[in-house]
Amino acid sequence: MSMLILSPNAHHDDDHDHDDHGGLHRDLLATGRTIDRRMMLRMAASLGAGFGALQLLGCGDSSTLTGTDTTGTEGTSPVNNNGTCSRVPEETAGPYPGDGSNGANVLNQTGVVRSDLRSSFAGLSGTAVGIPLTVNLTIVSASSCSPLANRAVYLWHCDRAGNYSLYSSGVTNQNYLRGVQAADANGRLSFTTIFPGCYSGRWPHIHFEVFQSLTAATDVRNKVATSQIALPKASCDLAYATSGYESSVRNLAGITLASDNVFSDGASLQLATMTGNVTDGFTATLTVAIAI
Repeated sequence: MSMLILSPNAHHDDDHDHDDHGGLHRDLLATGRTIDRRMMLRMAASLGAGFGALQLLGCGDSSTLTGTDTTGTEGTSPVNNNGTCSRVPEETAGPYPGDGSNGANVLNQTGVVRSDLRSSFAGLSGTAVGIPLTVNLTIVSASSCSPLANRAVYLWHCDRAGNYSLYSSGVTNQNYLRGVQAADANGRLSFTTIFPGCYSGRWPHIHFEVFQSLTAATDVRNKVATSQIALPKASCDLAYATSGYESSVRNLAGITLASDNVFSDGASLQLATMTGNVTDGFTATLTVAIAI
């Protein structure tokens, strides 16, 4: 099981996050009954019904799909014997957050609450192309590992060329690959996007911020956690062997998780569980524990 525990007490510099500078007007989702920790762990242990057709809580047989990345696909479980979860450092949002903390702000734009991040929104046109990627997150309490309902996640990442919408040259008039979702009664949420490219100086990754609710997610000052998801190398190698990711092959060859300035202190608790293939797309699954 891959689980990410966010600590507000640690911070990484992300000066090399990229080398090219360049409304939430929706009702809250109905709150359902959250499953307790015992039920969650029982489901995870049994590898039962997945999140949709996918593995629940980052658990599962990573070889169930044809062409699946089966090497180094899972992080280390932080669940302790006393029922708490090991904490990993909170990460920087980087220089291209688009949350109003550094220039552009999509959090107050109509249409930002969405599951499919591939196209621009709020009056902008344009679509990011690349290998399909589904990102499944489960938000849980760090103290009990119990799922947290209705927490909101703002997620963003670069396109297959390594460019960030709103910031990078050529895509400053786009806001694709950015969006917000609220967790359901079981703490689960999902994004449809593309496999991000690898740009010079950074391991392939996805940024996200967690908020207490959709209402709170209209203002970056309300965020309760910020972190990044690391993508497994085997999946990256498969995706980057396809057309459009040529620069990522070269850039990935020059970086490792150990040398990355964000993940170098240990990435096992941020490494997504990955399944899928280049034809049908990949799925990255991670459980995110936050302090409440």
